[in-house]
Amino acid sequence: MTAKPFKRKAYWNEAELSWWERAYLFEILRGLGITGGVFMRNMWRWMTGRKGALTTYYPEETRPDYGRHNRGKHVLTQRPDGRAQCIACNMCATVCPAKVIEIDAAFDPDDPAHPKYPSRFEIDYSRCVFCGLCVEACPEDAIRMVKEVPDFPGADRHRMWLGKEELLGWKPQSDVAKPYPAKAGGAAKRGPA
Repeated sequence: MTAKPFKRKAYWNEAELSWWERAYLFEILRGLGITGGVFMRNMWRWMTGRKGALTTYYPEETRPDYGRHNRGKHVLTQRPDGRAQCIACNMCATVCPAKVIEIDAAFDPDDPAHPKYPSRFEIDYSRCVFCGLCVEACPEDAIRMVKEVPDFPGADRHRMWLGKEELLGWKPQSDVAKPYPAKAGGAAKRGPA
């Protein structure tokens, strides 16, 4: 009599199903029972005037437990003269997995501290995945993500492109980690935007 050859499992932690689990019908019925129970519980709460388990009526209400680590909307930090801290290095646009950041660089010969600035800085929020890689990649602390996001969802795709003016003007921040000296014309003068 010959011995059976050793048959190795496909995975080292492959689950061995019992006959009950292999029948599948019982597991399907168990899953339907759990789903039906949650549905009936939420339906009963709705019928008795209480809210369902996770229902939030969005524009009027926001959840207090909404994403402790939610990154939120992007803002551009400002230099002392009010211009963007960004030096148009395109590192944020390069690292973005969804390719939603578009930057056009311009040259300012009057600014020796950093002569490059973004003439156009736009983010397409209809495709942004809010990963935060752009914030991590920025060497100048020029882009941040703020948690408070008013009226962010939209039905029009074209209104979800935010330009430099809105990114600078909404919740302006000037407490950068790498401050630059004010431009040689005074701090009140606003340079090329």
